[in-house]
Amino acid sequence: MSLITKVENLRDIEREGLVLVLDVSPPMHAIVPEMQKICSMLAIKKLIFGKYDEVGLVVFGTAETRNELTKEVGGYQNVTVMRDIKVVDGDLVEVLQPLPQGSASGDFLDAIIVAMDMLIKKYGPTNKGKKRLCLITNAASPVKDPFEGTKEDQVNTIASQMKASGMKMNCVIVRTKQDLDVNKRIMEENDLLLSTFSSKSSCKTVYVESATSLLGALRTRNITPVTIYRGDFELSSKLKIKVWVYKKTCEEKFPTLKKYSNKAPLTDKFATHEIKVDHEYKNIKDQNRTVPPDQRIKGYRYGPQVVPISSAEWEAVKFKPEKGVKLLGFTDTANIMRHYYMKDVNIFIAEPGNKKAILAVSALARAMKETNKVAIIRCVWRQGQQNVVVGVLTPYISEKDNVADSFYFNVLPFAEDVREFQFPSFSNFPSSMQPNTQQQEAADKLVSALDLAPPNKEEGLRPEFTPNLVLERFYRFLELKSRHPDAAVPPLDETLSRIREIDPELLSQNKSIIDEFRGCFEIKENPKLKKSSRRIIREKPSGSNEDVDVKDPDPIECMSSSEKIGDQNPVKDFEAMMLRRDSPAWVDKAIQGMKNKILYLVEKPCEGDRYEKTLECLVALRKACIIEQEVKQFNDFLIHLYKLCQEKGLLSFCEYIAAQHISLISKKESADSDVTEDESMNFYVKTET
Repeated sequence: MSLITKVENLRDIEREGLVLVLDVSPPMHAIVPEMQKICSMLAIKKLIFGKYDEVGLVVFGTAETRNELTKEVGGYQNVTVMRDIKVVDGDLVEVLQPLPQGSASGDFLDAIIVAMDMLIKKYGPTNKGKKRLCLITNAASPVKDPFEGTKEDQVNTIASQMKASGMKMNCVIVRTKQDLDVNKRIMEENDLLLSTFSSKSSCKTVYVESATSLLGALRTRNITPVTIYRGDFELSSKLKIKVWVYKKTCEEKFPTLKKYSNKAPLTDKFATHEIKVDHEYKNIKDQNRTVPPDQRIKGYRYGPQVVPISSAEWEAVKFKPEKGVKLLGFTDTANIMRHYYMKDVNIFIAEPGNKKAILAVSALARAMKETNKVAIIRCVWRQGQQNVVVGVLTPYISEKDNVADSFYFNVLPFAEDVREFQFPSFSNFPSSMQPNTQQQEAADKLVSALDLAPPNKEEGLRPEFTPNLVLERFYRFLELKSRHPDAAVPPLDETLSRIREIDPELLSQNKSIIDEFRGCFEIKENPKLKKSSRRIIREKPSGSNEDVDVKDPDPIECMSSSEKIGDQNPVKDFEAMMLRRDSPAWVDKAIQGMKNKILYLVEKPCEGDRYEKTLECLVALRKACIIEQEVKQFNDFLIHLYKLCQEKGLLSFCEYIAAQHISLISKKESADSDVTEDESMNFYVKTET
């Protein structure tokens, strides 16, 4: 067998035969532009990822009729074959733009039969599992009665033929608000017929309610699942289960962009136009001498010096774990937080055809589900892998009789990967920053009104039906550049812009709620520190008529009276200073200022509400130190303040704050504290003793 014949056979194995079956009848006219976009995107992705795939196009609901079955046996009216099944190319995108808008009723059963006939004539009994139909319709037009039997019998016959020929079908049912006003009896009957396809053949049916959801409803790229691990799941040295591990989800990335060379002759059909890059290593002392590979050695920087490490030394210190999956133990589901998950999701299934393994996996999964447990496991997917993965197995109990139970696997972080970000609770903020009842109610109404998953409606922007904006725009621009090399980047498509912007209809429906929320809050301009442009005039030397310019002082040092803790309302001034974030020095400045104010109030002559004012300042300082994680500062200051009061004979103030339960910040209140709760409660007692 020649090399060319082998390549052709490989292409036959890998290629997919696809027929697009599109409803262009009058009820679908509003959706036709979106169908153009999604089918064009499918063609573009096949040009990139499946250039040997073959695609045909059938539309139904047209005034004219053009298909082979009509010529051969008659019937199948208003069904038009716009493109025969052939290798995908740029012409397919041009055929799809624009799609015709038909004027007849759309019978989707006739269109499916025409598409099946095209696939059977093209491939015959070969290419099983690689033949696919894609139907997009609203299923709102009536289906004609067959010459013999019922519609259900006809659907059963078609489904059996699809299954015998190894065909698959994706069915996207678009139901907009306008479609709800048509005859519900027809839609219910058609839904029943389509559900028969799902139960009797390899057919997947999805329902969408908007043009945006339609863009993500059709699978535009086929990814063949490949196992990343096949082997034993070791529960103990004597108990092992044969499992296979697949990727369940993964991030879709940009296609690989390579450097292109136009040096190859245009007549060379087999030219790859790829650029090969070679690296040469030169001797530092003699730039004309090339260093051969056997004289090179890797070096690693350690401070200012470079430490050479040979290949043998590197192999000796390299960590080489054995391939395998081992159980480390079980833990409660509540102990593994959702935000611990890293990377992609894998799925663990029992080895296909292995009944003992299937029973073992099912028993383990159901036991874990009943006891609300998850498993922690250690994974090395392949021999020679340099890293070990630790993750969590979550049981998945199947609801279908023909689908076995399995596990979902998520990677857990190591200690070096964990980022502990502690955020203070909103309840710890001062009362002036807490919303009142009216503001809270207005905010609750706003959140409820702008809910993307309202009851009795389709969820807006469902992840499985929402395309990636960046990738969608990139692929469309790539297709445009292939036809017009000098084309500029077009504006964002209207349908895609609906994903990133708020729905205008939703906005107009809830205008009163939005206005109410806006009216509950006073909007002020955020004051920012500006560099002073003033000229500071110092005392001029005698006989000099020149102004002396100096640099602007540090803004922290040049605070106005409102930027200091004053005597009139020290707590309000302190809170205002703590909110400033234009310099990291404000927090320390505010805390130190409040400490000085408290000491001043304690030592000043007795005046009316001196103790009450000092207590307010102390409470504000304590709360702020908890929020800003400056616990040690407060605890040290309180100890210093108590000792100062004893030295000055101000025991009455100590008794006053003790009666108000102002004590050291304990570990219970803040994780940064070294003081236990008992030490905090007994602080004054121990000091007195």
